Amino acid sequence: MAKINIRPLDDRVVVQPASAEETTAGGIVLPDSAQEKPQRGTVVAVGPGKLLDSGSRGELCVAVGDVVIYGRYGGSEIEIDGQELKILRESDILAKVC
Repeated sequence: MAKINIRPLDDRVVVQPASAEETTAGGIVLPDSAQEKPQRGTVVAVGPGKLLDSGSRGELCVAVGDVVIYGRYGGSEIEIDGQELKILRESDILAKVC
């Protein structure tokens, strides 16, 4: 994975989605239109944390390199240097894969 020059703000996280499954468990090849968007990806950048009322920053639960599962329709899709990325709020992340 190439280095990406992007710095998300507040509690936002940049995720590189995993590739979509091209075949089913039975071996059927799926066309692009039938492939489901992945809900799993690798964190490539994290923001400094949400600004709290006290003036300090809240700590994020994810770090660069973590594999996460996120909501199907959460976040914004962007393309940087030919790479498809997704910017999510930390609250859009459902789980961390251990």
